[in-house]
Amino acid sequence: MITHEAGAPVPPANGRFAPWTTELRATFALAWPLVVAQVAQNALQATDVIMMGWLGPEALASGTLASTFLMPFFLLAVGIVGAVAPLTAQARGARNVRAVRRIVRQGFWAAIVLTLVLTPVILQIRTVFAILGQDPTLTARAEEYIQIAVLMLLPALGVIALRSLLSSFDATRVILVITVGGVIANAIGNYLLMFGPFGLPRLELRGAAIATVCTNIIMFGLFLTFVLRHRRFRRFHILLRFWKPDWPRFREIFRIGTPIGLTVLAEVGLFTAAALLMGRLGTDEVAAHAVALQCASLAFMVPLGLGIAATVRVGVAYGRQDAEGIRLAGWTAFALGTAFMVVSALTFLLFGPAIVTLFLDPNVPENQGALVLAASFLAIAGIFQLVDGAQVVAAHALRGLSDTTVPMMMAIFGYWLVGLPIAYVLGLVVGWRGIGIWIGLACGLAFVAVLLVSRFAMRERLGLLRPR
Repeated sequence: MITHEAGAPVPPANGRFAPWTTELRATFALAWPLVVAQVAQNALQATDVIMMGWLGPEALASGTLASTFLMPFFLLAVGIVGAVAPLTAQARGARNVRAVRRIVRQGFWAAIVLTLVLTPVILQIRTVFAILGQDPTLTARAEEYIQIAVLMLLPALGVIALRSLLSSFDATRVILVITVGGVIANAIGNYLLMFGPFGLPRLELRGAAIATVCTNIIMFGLFLTFVLRHRRFRRFHILLRFWKPDWPRFREIFRIGTPIGLTVLAEVGLFTAAALLMGRLGTDEVAAHAVALQCASLAFMVPLGLGIAATVRVGVAYGRQDAEGIRLAGWTAFALGTAFMVVSALTFLLFGPAIVTLFLDPNVPENQGALVLAASFLAIAGIFQLVDGAQVVAAHALRGLSDTTVPMMMAIFGYWLVGLPIAYVLGLVVGWRGIGIWIGLACGLAFVAVLLVSRFAMRERLGLLRPR
């Protein structure tokens, strides 16, 4: 029997495809706000980049260096705290109210521990950049930004814990509203603090950092207020006896979450390495790569949102030990993700030359080489979309089963020992240049997609449905 709420079963409909239709509706209702929220989260980061660019190339370069240094640490922490999502979904399926409270509480504990551990490391940016031979002037300005921006770690990770709780109980619209509000607040804060209108001090990069910190504090406050006051969530009393440890669940968050964080780092690292390979080919290749990657990243938000929904739906079914529910949830999300990626692939293949003109002015003669390359990369990105969507949905479905360690190893192997070597050989040795690099990325993602989808398909044979 399919359920939308723990304890609130949906009466079975008549017809062979009724269970699939019910699951399709439930997954879509859960996923679409998450998709839009992911796009809004990207817009928040894009706002920072755009406004830093208004300050000039030096400020943009410094801010980019600072963000590049901060992001791997942040993504690792987000992956760890993000383990709250599958665990709370499983607790919901098992109708264990006390477990929900303890999981979220230990998610906050994990956020505090990670902040205490990572903050001193992040503050060593000047030392690290000096060893890497970065420009001293840019390093000094990047350090100014980091010294303030690092304060966003705790509230941002708190937001991840609360978002995980809300998404596990299908309350995704509030996630959308607060995230969009955060984008608006961040843009206003950036303008006021970076440029100093109306007699305010002009703080430039430090103003951007302050706006980022304040935005995350506001978002955390709004999420926490909602959870503490809304009748569906106040019953969990998530702050009750906050000081009381629950070491088994604390360890479980790190056991499940650390592989998630490392998987994300491996994928981000793959695309960073691809950008470095492009840098060896020339300016046009780098510009074209940036355009194609931006388009692919925007389309990727849809299967990512569906993947988060898959974690919840699979996790709830797993918590109530419903093997049929797990099957329906996983394959429905996979079908939705694949269907969208087919549409985006066709869009890139058919309209790629027109799309890239949104980023590069075709009337500027110097842009002609980059435009041709970007359209070529986007055509390959169309095929790339299919496997990228498949691997992200499959990975998230497996997270709903608390299966993260083996998928992490599959991802690292596929990205770094399949995708990157192929990209290097085809791009730089065979001489296919940027097209060869993009083919390598597609091969790596395809390899991982096949492994992860196969693992989900063989979940019973592999013993992944046994209660933990």
